[in-house]
Amino acid sequence: MKKSHVMLIAAVVVLLGSTAALNVTVANESGKEDAKSVAWYVANIQEAKTQNQACHDNPSNQSNENCANALHALEITFKGGN
Repeated sequence: MKKSHVMLIAAVVVLLGSTAALNVTVANESGKEDAKSVAWYVANIQEAKTQNQACHDNPSNQSNENCANALHALEITFKGGN
């Protein structure tokens, strides 16, 4: 192989590796993997109550997805799923 082909292949490998690392970093910083679903909170009602209390105590967190999902799970549970 020519030296230029080897350099090109090495550059592509480095580029792909750095792109994959960047995607993992962005996914970790977004926080979406930490959000629990409404169904999870319905199945873990005590955790929903704890999360709801934490959201109530700290109004700056009320817009986060866990707060909304925990509250919705509590509403479903206490209304009987209607």
